Amino acid sequence: PPPARGMIPLDPHLQKRDRFCRKRNGINNINKSKFFCHIRNMVKRFMVFGVLGWCAEILWTGLHSLLAGDGALTAKTYLWMFPIYGLAALAEPLFLALRKYCPLWQRLGMYTFSIFLVEFLTGWLLQAVTGACPWDYGDRLFSVMGFIRLDYAPLWAALGYFFEEVSVFLAKEGEQI
Repeated sequence: PPPARGMIPLDPHLQKRDRFCRKRNGINNINKSKFFCHIRNMVKRFMVFGVLGWCAEILWTGLHSLLAGDGALTAKTYLWMFPIYGLAALAEPLFLALRKYCPLWQRLGMYTFSIFLVEFLTGWLLQAVTGACPWDYGDRLFSVMGFIRLDYAPLWAALGYFFEEVSVFLAKEGEQI
C-alpha cells in the first residue's frame, strides 16, 4: 500500500530485508516472525554501530596520542560508548530516508546536530547517574558545559556520513551480516 499522506515512503532496501524475513520464516506465522526478525535485525545493527563507533574512537584518540608525541599511539575508549554508538541503529531508517530527500550539506548538518544532542544528553545522564561523565571537555575552548565540543562539528559530520554509508551497505546486504 502507498504510504500515508505526509509520511516518507519505506526505503526499498528495508522492503527487501522485510521480504527476506517473510521468506525465511514462512507465511503462516508472519506477524510474530516479522516482529522477531525485526528485533534480530536491530540487535545486529546495534552491535555493528557499537563496534564501529568504538573503532572510530580508538583511531581518533590514537591519532591524538601521536600528535602529542606518544609513539606508542596510546588510545582509549569507555564501555559506555558501545551502547551510545549502538544507538545509531535506531537512526538507520532516517539515514536511508534523508539520503533520498535531502542534499548532502543538509544531511551533514542534521547528523552533526543529532550527534551533539545525543552526546550532550548521554553525558549529562551519565554524570547524573554515575557522578562523572567519561569525556570531560570542561576546560576546553568551545566546550558546552563540558559535555560537547563545538569544534568537533566536522568530525561528527564525517562520522554521521560514515554511518549513513554503513546503513546503505547493510540495507543492500539485507540479512547477510
